[in-house]
Amino acid sequence: MPEPLARSIADEAGRLGLEVSAESSRRLAAYAASLWSWNERLNLTRHTDVHTFVSRDVADAAAIEPHLARGEHVLDVGTGGGVPGVMLAILRPDLRVELCDSVAKKARAVSAIVAETGLALPVHAAAGQAVVAAAVARGDRFDTLVVRAVAPLVKLLAWFEPLGGEFGRMLVIKGPRWEEEKGEARHKGFAKRVTVRRIAAWPIRGGDNESVLLEIRPKPPLR
Repeated sequence: MPEPLARSIADEAGRLGLEVSAESSRRLAAYAASLWSWNERLNLTRHTDVHTFVSRDVADAAAIEPHLARGEHVLDVGTGGGVPGVMLAILRPDLRVELCDSVAKKARAVSAIVAETGLALPVHAAAGQAVVAAAVARGDRFDTLVVRAVAPLVKLLAWFEPLGGEFGRMLVIKGPRWEEEKGEARHKGFAKRVTVRRIAAWPIRGGDNESVLLEIRPKPPLR
């Protein structure tokens, strides 16, 4: 276990006011070391130093996890290098976390990273819609889909709105353009079928902008 890296992550988290236990810091260090090693072969992340890793990736996961109930079944859609799904599994071991990415080589890399980190998380080389449908077919269901840096809001809604009854909700991290994206989705008619609500916001370190967490739920059918 890379102990110096774990201490650096813990120190940076403390400096930013993020509550990260010693055990979570060790797990995050193992994950970061594996992710950065794989990143030399495959472009998985631009956050390759402790400051950006903690201030962007850990901070995003830390903003999501208070909004997840104990034991929730979570799918990280378009996981890329494993953010935020791997971090949610580290910060909240009670969660049932699965990861998916439609790019097969990324899914294979994340599978290796997960194993090297010492976690047991299913990783699917498939689009999120297919993973949701497969879960329903086997009698399972995701409570929450978490999404970061995958697609504009209108495209996400076009993908997942037809499956709205087959999972609980979506939690989507967005940046400064979120209101513009929400307006575009409303213009396309999605406001009639889903509710989009901002439930959290936190500063993007090193700038004047902020990230927001949007909760998207299907509206009940009209009677």
